[in-house]
Amino acid sequence: MIEREDINFERSVIVGIITQDQDESKLSEYLDELEFLTFTAGGQVYKRFTQKMDKPNPKTFVGTGKMEEIHNYIVENDIHTVIFDDELTPAQQKNISRELNCKVLDRTNLILDIFAQRAQTSYARTQVELAQFQYLLPRLSGMWTHLERQRGGIGMRGPGETEIETDRRIVRDRISLLRDKLKVIDKQMASQRGNRGAMVRVALVGYTNVGKSTLMNAVGKSEVFVENKLFATLDTTVRKIVIGNLPFLLSDTVGFIRKLPTQLVESFKSTLDEVREADLLLHVVDISHHDFEDHIESVNDILKDIKSNDKPTIMIFNKIDAYVPERIAEDDLITERTSKHYSIEEWKKTWMSKVGEDNAIFISATNKENFEEFRKKVYEAVREIHITRFPYNNFLFPDYEHLMEASDDE
Repeated sequence: MIEREDINFERSVIVGIITQDQDESKLSEYLDELEFLTFTAGGQVYKRFTQKMDKPNPKTFVGTGKMEEIHNYIVENDIHTVIFDDELTPAQQKNISRELNCKVLDRTNLILDIFAQRAQTSYARTQVELAQFQYLLPRLSGMWTHLERQRGGIGMRGPGETEIETDRRIVRDRISLLRDKLKVIDKQMASQRGNRGAMVRVALVGYTNVGKSTLMNAVGKSEVFVENKLFATLDTTVRKIVIGNLPFLLSDTVGFIRKLPTQLVESFKSTLDEVREADLLLHVVDISHHDFEDHIESVNDILKDIKSNDKPTIMIFNKIDAYVPERIAEDDLITERTSKHYSIEEWKKTWMSKVGEDNAIFISATNKENFEEFRKKVYEAVREIHITRFPYNNFLFPDYEHLMEASDDE
């Protein structure tokens, strides 16, 4: 459980199911992430409820007995919120709220709430509001009385606070208005991207909380907001970076996550356009996270969805300072050695070797460990793109070794 020092957290429990497509270990990983999402939103998880089922109960997601167990626990422990790991149907959410008589959220609602907290600019707030209304539209029937949105707290931020009496027509009108507003902003942002000239564009991509903003600050000497919470920043930050004598544009994009709500993918189209229009991707991975391989797969799936999976990419395995493999005692003859016991050197000999030396680097953005090697790889990759685009500028940008030699001579 994640401990919190303040007393203003929201007392919560989380619920997930074990299915043919999601075994117990996978569910445990998802619930770990759901707990971190809850912490980020302002809650503390007191208990996890799991159940093995072929498929979710169409009425209440979990079975009758499990619902009774959850109800008894929330009454006895003064629990405010029950959060389900998968997206609930409108009927499930309504039925569960009636059964438990407390606030009921799903993973999508929770992520939308965090985005509502984190949105700082007018553009980000518009994107989040659109996603919230799209989520709420099929859930309007009886939603206000069941959730008592006036109470506030996790999942209650955004349009529901001030428009309790809203109906489908008003919501549809609002969605249409927000889409029109985003189209105007999208055109403005597309124009801004066009005005950046012919400089090579590099985009940081990766799972949420892998250290993209920390890396952005380290390489760009900028002050991008950094916090050990999910989705610490939503707005794309673009900085002009110069390595040696070679300038390029570096953008820090919103982090990805498993089971990312489709509403957010649609709403954050322009943010993702920074990725679509990039010449080079720096895929940042938190190698210290026990589930980093799944994170890579999730990011690659989203890149495929937005048709950006074929771009030149450098894998940046970050947080090597925090990587600690699990140990097996010398006298332990039972425990089977798996990838969780690998050292970083052993990881490099696995599938990572197929990535290639030119396309992978292991660093610590916080400590700037291996940072010179990182700068070299990025410089050479950007240089190759630049020379391809402007072959007559070849003499201006020597390879990295000659650049450093020239720098030493000076």
